[in-house]
Amino acid sequence: MDTDVFGRLPKVDLHLHLDGCVKPETVLDWAKAEGVPLPSSDPEGLLRYMKVDEGCNSLVEYLDKFGFVLPFLQTEASLERCAYETVERAAADNCIYIEVRFAPLLHVERGLSADRAIEAVLRGLRKGEEAFGVRARAIAICMRHHSARTNLEVVEAAARHYGRGLVAVDLAGDEAGHPPAKFRDVFALAREYRLPRTIHAGEAGGPDNVAEAVEGLGAVRIGHGVRSRENPRVLELLKDRRIPLELCPTSNVQTKAVSGWHDYPIRDYIERGIAVTINTDNPTVSGTSMTRECRSLAERLGFTVPEIARLMANAIDYSFLDSGEKDVLRAEFDRRMAAIDVSIA
Repeated sequence: MDTDVFGRLPKVDLHLHLDGCVKPETVLDWAKAEGVPLPSSDPEGLLRYMKVDEGCNSLVEYLDKFGFVLPFLQTEASLERCAYETVERAAADNCIYIEVRFAPLLHVERGLSADRAIEAVLRGLRKGEEAFGVRARAIAICMRHHSARTNLEVVEAAARHYGRGLVAVDLAGDEAGHPPAKFRDVFALAREYRLPRTIHAGEAGGPDNVAEAVEGLGAVRIGHGVRSRENPRVLELLKDRRIPLELCPTSNVQTKAVSGWHDYPIRDYIERGIAVTINTDNPTVSGTSMTRECRSLAERLGFTVPEIARLMANAIDYSFLDSGEKDVLRAEFDRRMAAIDVSIA
């Protein structure tokens, strides 16, 4: 197999966290400008504080890595730069479209409001689009450890920016400690504003969380959902309602949402008629990229290049773009596929 084809394949990443994309070189710049001491003065040395290793045992341990970069992501300038560099990184990985999610209220420790945090990220994404030709949109996250009142602020701010580069809202964080049913009122407001909803579920928690995300919170996509297979009724729910799963294979293995690559259910889901996409989740934290995810599907799970190309094409359909934007993106995808002479399964 020509493994380089995965680098040339046009890709779509629908599940990508802003604070999981920070480069160690950028942290060094920020720390130098602010006079903040770091445990290492070189990028490789910093990576051990930003990236999980094989000893990661849970989602909670995985999430601990974000604590290292969040203190630096508290200004408009840092958020804008991080968003710009996220688009730059996606372009280098031959992505043609990304949806970048972040929690506005994790970035207010130095006085930013949710609105200003969102505006800074949107500016960075727009500048990245102009510089690199990658379409990029934002998703605002409500955090599970925040109160309902606090998360309602996020939904209100998201509504003010919806259609101006922000395309949806999300719920993320410690799923096992904070099941989705606690957030019905928050996402009822999102429904009132007609904000599309994608919910992290079925990662550290079981399939009942997936069902609640769909039936109680109105999710039209599910972040991860890898544990949905534990309940046949939930699988039927996803299939009947055509709810796509935003699978993140490398991350799911690292957080122990599955026992290993041999146990990864993507092939089974596809054969059952469930809509799936593959995504990076957190490129820096997981040490991955869309190219690497594609290669892993081929080398570890036996996917063909045309099958992986089909997953990318499907992701355009499942994106939060409007129909006209999807048509433009499909045309670009088709042009790039023709250039590399790869068919779609």
